[in-house]
Amino acid sequence: MTHAIRIHQIGGPEVMRWEPIDVGPPGPGQARIRHHAVGVNFVDIYQRSGLYPLELPTVLGQEGAGEVVAVGPGVTEVQPGDRVAYAGPTGAYAQERLIQADRLVKLPDDISYETAAAMMLKGMTASYLLRHTHRVQPGETIVFHAAAGGVGLIAVQWAKALGAVVIGTVGSREKAELARRAGADHVVITREEKLSERVKDITSGRGVPVVYDSVGAATFDESLASLEARGLLVSFGQASGKVPPFDITVLGGARSLYLTRPSLHAYTRTRAELEDNARALFDVVRSGKVKIEIHQRYRLEDAAQAHRDLAARKTTGSTVLTV
Repeated sequence: MTHAIRIHQIGGPEVMRWEPIDVGPPGPGQARIRHHAVGVNFVDIYQRSGLYPLELPTVLGQEGAGEVVAVGPGVTEVQPGDRVAYAGPTGAYAQERLIQADRLVKLPDDISYETAAAMMLKGMTASYLLRHTHRVQPGETIVFHAAAGGVGLIAVQWAKALGAVVIGTVGSREKAELARRAGADHVVITREEKLSERVKDITSGRGVPVVYDSVGAATFDESLASLEARGLLVSFGQASGKVPPFDITVLGGARSLYLTRPSLHAYTRTRAELEDNARALFDVVRSGKVKIEIHQRYRLEDAAQAHRDLAARKTTGSTVLTV
């Protein structure tokens, strides 16, 4: 019998249950996959807690890697036996699952299941942020919040490969060292320093063209204050809570700032976009320019503990559940 982590109500990690599920055969356009590893992300916590509502009961998780065991009618993207990975469709915290086949990408032979599960959502997020939301140019100075987190460690390395000067923010001295090892040129410990002041010092008062902010409420004002004229704040997460409503006139005046709230789904809506983001990620990892660091491993049935540690900021880099 296949087992999964399901929730029947919103709440804390205690609502996560390890229980049997009936997967069934794949329907038209679907594939059945057997997971080897599953990624853990903050969006999973948002969904479990009800911040991002889901129809219940449901299986959590948006990132996984495994092999195709069966395909339904009309499937052309993959076939049984293929090594595959994905990011996006909820339902990853399971030994096996059904998924739309056109959301799967084939894994190169030299990328392991664990590496794929640790990087698909986080790495493709870094891909669209750095290559599309704001195309990072050589010599640009950028700010990336949570630089020692799962997305942050990938994005810092990638931004350096693109030739950027990276200012990374972290919450502790231990995480500062991780960000520096990833290549951050400057590291700001937000509990000890004011980001906008450090940015002005580093840029001779100019500010930066872009701030990538996944922290949310706690960093929003300082992110805006760190931008140069016509700079862009990319708010792509809310680990510290939702940004409260604000007067949009704060974006105006002499600096005329831009604000965007992008999502991976919006940048991978078509098959071509999905393959483009995945290919870019695979290429930069296989080149050695970006190394995927898995700092925490838990058994799938222990996913609740992974959530506790992630929410308590005890984790760094990527976290995977082994199946």
